[in-house]
Amino acid sequence: MTLTDPFTISIISIVCLGVLGLPIGHAMIASSILYLMLAGLDMGTAAEQLLNGMFSSYILLAVPLFIVAAELMNAGSMTLRLLAFCNAFVGRFPGGLALVNVVQSIIFAGMSGSAIADAAGGGKLMQKMMTEGGKYPPAFAAALTAATAVIGPIIPPSIPMVIYALVSDASIGYLFLAGVVPGLLMGLAQALIVIVSARRRRFPVEPPVPLRDLPRVTLDAFPALMMPVVLLGGIYGGATTPTEAAAIAAFYALLISALLYRSISFSTAYDSLLASAKSTASVGMLIAGALVFNYVVTVENIPAALSAWLSGFDLSPLGFLLMVNLVLLVLGCLLEGTTILLIVIPVLIPTAQALGIDMVHFGVVCVVNIMLGLITPPYGLLLFIMTSISGCSLRQIVREILPFLAALLVSLLLITLLPGLSLWLPRLFGYNG
Repeated sequence: MTLTDPFTISIISIVCLGVLGLPIGHAMIASSILYLMLAGLDMGTAAEQLLNGMFSSYILLAVPLFIVAAELMNAGSMTLRLLAFCNAFVGRFPGGLALVNVVQSIIFAGMSGSAIADAAGGGKLMQKMMTEGGKYPPAFAAALTAATAVIGPIIPPSIPMVIYALVSDASIGYLFLAGVVPGLLMGLAQALIVIVSARRRRFPVEPPVPLRDLPRVTLDAFPALMMPVVLLGGIYGGATTPTEAAAIAAFYALLISALLYRSISFSTAYDSLLASAKSTASVGMLIAGALVFNYVVTVENIPAALSAWLSGFDLSPLGFLLMVNLVLLVLGCLLEGTTILLIVIPVLIPTAQALGIDMVHFGVVCVVNIMLGLITPPYGLLLFIMTSISGCSLRQIVREILPFLAALLVSLLLITLLPGLSLWLPRLFGYNG
């Protein structure tokens, strides 16, 4: 491979266009077309790969539907009621509001499937609640919100796992189940950091909610709490596919917000649909660009070449997984998560399969790595979101997030070393991997 090689030129083109500010999806499409021209291949191949990939993947419809569900929950009062429910149960402990932040992220994870939706929805409310009256330093509140939002795509439903299922042919149902225990483990790790920080920094305790009010608070939040039950019950009860369940989730969020809570109007519903369309278009362009570029990678036989190169190191399955962790953590500092899922992961899958690594466990390890990239500088998209929401500097937030990042890295190591953490629940439901 030389500097004048078509593939090398296409890689350089992607990097240069990205640095100049062109969205990465557009950069991949343009660079793939450049490769086809230089390699003398049929230009219609790009369109063919894009159309075949987009229209033959029914599972991809779940992505915009989960985005719509999350937007409708944020527009209505579902998030507020969930926060009140969490506060009633854990707000009375040291660092109570910080623990509420962790618990609400675990609950919200069972509804949105998106870390960004979690941070932009419940995260805004938590930032305001935690900083009112100087209860918590703004940077600590922002760092905790970014760290807890990472749980969103691990506990089902999960948009990144939908995309991983697209590139790996793994069962989306079993992938969803595999994320439950790792997600709870990550939440527990963050709660422990909160408890230690609360005692050391003397964070305030919230006034306890009287026991007589608990049934009312629970009943008020009950319709929102039922959303994960409706969503996952349909999938694992065999009544719906994941895509159909995503559609039901979006309709359920609209129904509860509009008819039961009466907290959403036509204008706010329209704004939610418009925001969902923008997010979907952004994700769609990434997927389209990746599908075309994956054809280029296949033509160049990159997966086979990489597999042959890695086999020279005589890696064990565990050694390979540890190497993948290192590579993905570094890439997560620089690249957007969907790009990694669509471009890098397909290249690693053949080697993982050859080593006998379970594709469901591998998917969980990959998705956790990619989510950690959202809170790892210098790229760290969630860090930038919380910088905008909180008004704190990036340096302040990074300093506060380091203990949470360390706890999450320990969780990742346990998930990697102990496949049973991911596979116990799927096997309980009949998975044979």
